[in-house]
Amino acid sequence: MSSRKSRADRRVDLIEAARRAILRHGTQGVHLNHVAEEAGLTSGAVLYHYPDLSELLVEAHHAGMERFYELRVKRVAQCTDPAQKLVVTIRSGLPVGPDDPGVRLLNELGGAAARNRVYAVLLTTLYDRQVAMYQSILDTGAALGVFTLVGDSLTIARNLVALEDAYGYRITARHPVIGPAEAAELIMSYARTVTGNELAPAAP
Repeated sequence: MSSRKSRADRRVDLIEAARRAILRHGTQGVHLNHVAEEAGLTSGAVLYHYPDLSELLVEAHHAGMERFYELRVKRVAQCTDPAQKLVVTIRSGLPVGPDDPGVRLLNELGGAAARNRVYAVLLTTLYDRQVAMYQSILDTGAALGVFTLVGDSLTIARNLVALEDAYGYRITARHPVIGPAEAAELIMSYARTVTGNELAPAAP
């Protein structure tokens, strides 16, 4: 069996290399040679798989965003209690620390979105999907009598995502008293108020 990587595997490696290059040089500052250096390849080898560098950078950002929707949906699918689903969703949307590479990548994307329509669409799509994720949990909990919502589920869901974003930024900005645990508790304080549920904390 050949030890050479398949084209699909090589593209996955290049996406990871692009993510590292973006974190090192910024979305606006990253160049082809930076990605090639991270991948341990020549620039020509990178272009063989991705003739358009911008396409590779978009795929790198999209892969980084997977954690904040697809992986969270899979994780909460293992829970049957809407209250537990809500707690797990809140916790899994926050940085694990100030150097969390996935959140730093999102911050880079956010900084470039005003100048790049594709990046703006990626962020808007992620936001809308996260809102829908929260709204589904809230609606299910309300239908089962687990939650007594104080407002419409869409507004509450939008606020939860906004709080995620705000406290996530504080964590990556190294706020001295707001870490992942503190941020999760602050968001859950709001969630308790708007759902009428005590939301027993889940394991970090």
